[in-house]
Amino acid sequence: MPSDAQDLKLPAIRGRVAWVFDQPDYDVDQIVGVKNIKIQDLDQLAAIAMADQDPDFAARTAPGDVLVAADNFGYGHPHAPPMRAMRHLGIAAVIAEGFAPTYYRGEMSLGFPQIACPGVLGLAQRGDELEIDWDRHLVVNHSRGLSLPFEPPSPAERRLLALGGHLPALKAALGV
Repeated sequence: MPSDAQDLKLPAIRGRVAWVFDQPDYDVDQIVGVKNIKIQDLDQLAAIAMADQDPDFAARTAPGDVLVAADNFGYGHPHAPPMRAMRHLGIAAVIAEGFAPTYYRGEMSLGFPQIACPGVLGLAQRGDELEIDWDRHLVVNHSRGLSLPFEPPSPAERRLLALGGHLPALKAALGV
């Protein structure tokens, strides 16, 4: 096992922008609706994700797609079901102007990439093909020929992402 987080290779993420949350302070509970927050069935959650904004969202979303968001994404009291639904649909990462700290820590602890990229709202539109280049710390928009630097993850965050979250990282540290 590599001892240095920089030795842990993160594969590039390349996918379409499935949705752009252009509202600052977006409460992720709205993704499935607060009334549905207690639903545990992932298929049911995925089917209703973003349905209020786009009834075909789940059908149009493909594995590897990404979400783009404004500043303070995840504001409020984020519950797990909305982002569990997004991961179940195949969303590979969230790229935002900035994140609410509690949301950010929770999703990163699960190994779900959260990329802080000031200016991303001006870089990407729904349907654009984006790539997250971890080595160069760039979000590349292949559809429009643009790129923008992002804030690299800390060594601890990089390790979490490379190993798939806190539980796999703990197992690796314990040799189990």
